[in-house]
Amino acid sequence: MGSSSVQKSALLLCGDYMEAYETLVPLYILQSFGVSVHCVSPNRNSGDRCVMAAHDFTGLELYTELVVDQLTLTASFDDVTPDNYDAIIIPGGRFTEILSADERCVDLVARFAELKKLIFTSCHSQVMLMAAGALAGGVKCTAFESMKPLIEFSGGEWWQQPGIQSMFEITDCVKDGNVVSTVGWPTLGHGVRVLLESLGGQVSSLKENQASVLFLIGDYVEDYGINVPFRALQALGCKVDAVTPNKKKGEMCATLVYDLEEARQLPAEKRGHNFLVTACWDDVCVDDYDCVVVPGGRSPELVVMNPKAVALGKKVDEKDKVFAAIGQGKLLLAATGVLKGKRCASGKGMKVMVKVAGGEAVVSKGCVTDGKLVTAASASDLPAFLFGLSTALGVSVMF
Repeated sequence: MGSSSVQKSALLLCGDYMEAYETLVPLYILQSFGVSVHCVSPNRNSGDRCVMAAHDFTGLELYTELVVDQLTLTASFDDVTPDNYDAIIIPGGRFTEILSADERCVDLVARFAELKKLIFTSCHSQVMLMAAGALAGGVKCTAFESMKPLIEFSGGEWWQQPGIQSMFEITDCVKDGNVVSTVGWPTLGHGVRVLLESLGGQVSSLKENQASVLFLIGDYVEDYGINVPFRALQALGCKVDAVTPNKKKGEMCATLVYDLEEARQLPAEKRGHNFLVTACWDDVCVDDYDCVVVPGGRSPELVVMNPKAVALGKKVDEKDKVFAAIGQGKLLLAATGVLKGKRCASGKGMKVMVKVAGGEAVVSKGCVTDGKLVTAASASDLPAFLFGLSTALGVSVMF
């Protein structure tokens, strides 16, 4: 993980049916750069788990809630002392309806406000700001648009990014004093950048120009494997694109989440968020990117069967670009020959594939870097993968 001259710490306030994306993006990014994050929920202890949900639009006017997986708590709620943290992060999701009526949770948020410590909210979790009286006096705040009347009733000033026709176009967030608010997962790239900077983080790059990264995906790409690094690299100031051979810019790829349920040998596969393709295949040129990332999930099986994708991968290797993959994303690396003689992070399911492709499988909790090759075994290794990938791109965060 990242090293830091000053240890920063954050509290992540959790509950059942918190939005998975809005939980894991800030959690993994902060962890990747050395920020200590404690995950807590009222009436629960360290080691207990909270159910997470994915909110996305599935052809209906309002988003649908999909139950995905669980987050393990890392501290007990009753042991929390706000003075010991630099920030509190409250994801969106229905759990805030319950927490906003819990006096202990409201008092916790109010204490962070009183101490002028950073409060980071997403989508619907601004209800905690309202309950704690943290918007009084005209604090500027954004949220999912249904929250607008409540923000104004609470003495806050509603803010929305100008010129927006749909929430998918929103990229910005707002910071007013110690309160940072975002509309939700579409804005988390910029939101986490503001979070890092508000904690005193300084983002620097060895490159004079903005680093650029291309994600190669398809349907049933692993949800966190695409969403977390995509938003993390946005937060670090990189230019990022996502492309798939058989879809156009603006079309959606379905994602999936793996949830290891009790008494099963393999994790259950569940539908996650939709992911917006940001570039057309015919417009992509390897020379325009410093790095190509292949996330895991089942989409690498589609990608590796496409000769155009394999040819693109070979160009990445030939031009000595950074080539990165998570989990089953290493299928494409194997097809290009890039694994020959290389050390590669691998879980049990990928060990044979790495071996027959001429690589050395490293069973590792984290990330393995071998030259320009950056690999991680699974999405649970994302904090280490983000640090390894950013290091390979010459980007760092110091506090």
